[in-house]
Amino acid sequence: MLEQPELTVIMPVYNVEKYLSRALDHLADQTDPNFKLLIVNDGSKDKTERIAEKYRDKFRYFRIINKPNGGLSDARNVGMANVETPYFTFHDGDDWVDPGYTSYFVRAFHTHPNAAMVSCGFWIDREHSKHSIPAIKKVIHAMLSKKKTYRLIVNFLGSLFMNKIFISPVKGYTWNKGYKTSVVRKYHLQFVKKLAFMEDQIFNVKYLSLTSGFYCNSVPLYHYWQREDSMVHHFNLKMVPDNFKANYLVWKIIAQSLWNEHKQKANHSSQKLISSVDEGNNNERKS
Repeated sequence: MLEQPELTVIMPVYNVEKYLSRALDHLADQTDPNFKLLIVNDGSKDKTERIAEKYRDKFRYFRIINKPNGGLSDARNVGMANVETPYFTFHDGDDWVDPGYTSYFVRAFHTHPNAAMVSCGFWIDREHSKHSIPAIKKVIHAMLSKKKTYRLIVNFLGSLFMNKIFISPVKGYTWNKGYKTSVVRKYHLQFVKKLAFMEDQIFNVKYLSLTSGFYCNSVPLYHYWQREDSMVHHFNLKMVPDNFKANYLVWKIIAQSLWNEHKQKANHSSQKLISSVDEGNNNERKS
């Protein structure tokens, strides 16, 4: 009898007929095939849906949701609303993964039950290069503080500036992170719509601000395909106001989060001091 899967891989897709087979071939070759694949087709106009359907029999749990085009954030939100497993992650339709990708998230959550989010490292792959480059060579496998995690996720200069030299195995992406469904349900978390980019970073920072416990393992398992025709790598005027708007939201969340954490520590220290004084007074009375 098969155990119920604990992980859902949400794959939002839009016009990725050139790359989807590669993504699905690698997902079908996981060392642990006991996961749910949820493809959210965001109104693709090419053969994306037809290609996806051909893979239905290659997965134990396979579902496609076809919806009118609403953008990446909307597709991710639809995916999260349909998750039925304790954990989930995301996967872009033009990227691919190593065989231990899905098993990593389940194992990491089991090994680190106090972690609300877990993260793996990733490879950087480019169209005109045959070699995969690890995002970082330094090995990290540890539970990290909230402040340290923010530093690994957020480019302090914003995504429009010097993002290529912001070196981190974490960054603001969603596809190298595992999330707890219970957290999303409890706080009604969603991705912000109508932003050209950085909606994933805003989501991650908000998620972290409401939780405690982050586990990072920098071993790369996800291949980030940097396409030349990708919107992320082509500047347009909408990116300028969106960059400022997104960074404002990110820093507002972080500032409030760290201030709340500071107040909690201060209150805890005050309570310890009061308890210590009370205990001293009691000892004096006894003597």
